[in-house]
Amino acid sequence: MTNGDLVRAQALLETVLLADGHNDLPWELRVTTGPDPVEAVAGTDLTVRQPHLHTDFPKLAEGRLGMQFWSVYVPCQFEGHSAVTAVLEQIEIVHQMIERYPDRLAFADTADQAEAAFRDGKIASLLGAEGGHSIAESLGVLRILRRLGVRYMTLTHNYNTTWADSATDEPAHGGLTDFGRDVVREMNKIGMLVDLSHVAPSTMRAALEVSSAPVIFSHSSCVAVNDHARNIPDDVLETLAAKDGVAMVTFVPGFISPKVAEWDDQLRLDMEAAGQDYRNLDQRTKFTAERGGPEKPKASIDDVVAHIEHAREVAGVDHIGLGGDYDGVATLPEGLEDVSKYPVLFAALMERGWSDEDCAKLAGKNTLRVLRAADEVTRSDA
Repeated sequence: MTNGDLVRAQALLETVLLADGHNDLPWELRVTTGPDPVEAVAGTDLTVRQPHLHTDFPKLAEGRLGMQFWSVYVPCQFEGHSAVTAVLEQIEIVHQMIERYPDRLAFADTADQAEAAFRDGKIASLLGAEGGHSIAESLGVLRILRRLGVRYMTLTHNYNTTWADSATDEPAHGGLTDFGRDVVREMNKIGMLVDLSHVAPSTMRAALEVSSAPVIFSHSSCVAVNDHARNIPDDVLETLAAKDGVAMVTFVPGFISPKVAEWDDQLRLDMEAAGQDYRNLDQRTKFTAERGGPEKPKASIDDVVAHIEHAREVAGVDHIGLGGDYDGVATLPEGLEDVSKYPVLFAALMERGWSDEDCAKLAGKNTLRVLRAADEVTRSDA
């Protein structure tokens, strides 16, 4: 790309809200310091560069980020009441972040509030719960999460819940159980976006059939470009578009690059041979560090562009967004190493002929539209 493309991208993102669907910084703060939300946030100064993190305020300023769904992720090893406790602690970490950095972050519960925060020069901060196990089979807990500001819930993580099939587990429910359908309906009713990242294709299709509101993928890419279980089949992209949803393309190397996916597949087989579970992220990290073996290939910004352009071709430019998964993975593609690099991605798209308006839709207009649709449901029930 030319320097002119980069300057143009930077200028666009000064005036157009850039929204990201998924960032795992809250969990990284917990890992660094511990589960107490006050200590977790106080333990890392985000106003200075943190080399061990993908996300801090100097990088965010360079990246021109305007709106972030902070993931209130809970590993699948937490079950029942412990999962509920953990998700509440993660929600409090985000609220503590906002209170600690009021000149940089602003809590947003609606699209209008997000746009107001952006006009004030702050990053609109929304919450997304990753993993339906965190409600412990309780619609009451689901409603509490919404009351505390959670705007989406990913129906599963790496394992099935008792009511929904995950993309990375053995099928057990044919998609959604009757209770799973009730969860989707309740999310529609309370204005919480249904997030279909991590779920099996059968779950995707079932949720799209049940949901009366647009749904999202907070951090997934395209099966047709890289045949990975975490990605979205073309028929689902088409249905998503017909129902006015948005697919937020992710940057996770194993999801976007076939050569990285092949390396990951071998890692999974090696872990299974050693009696370990690839889906357990703690086990995976430790096993990889001790394993040795071939060096992991690198993905590139071109891999991400290929997924964005395919999603645009199938779903249309009005139904795509971005969900980087920063601080949720060990490495990112070359050129997108941390949150400072968003302008580089838009410069690459501009070099390929994307207009400013098309880039604006990808950046945040589409995500805001879907969020506003959920806001309208909530207002009509008020």
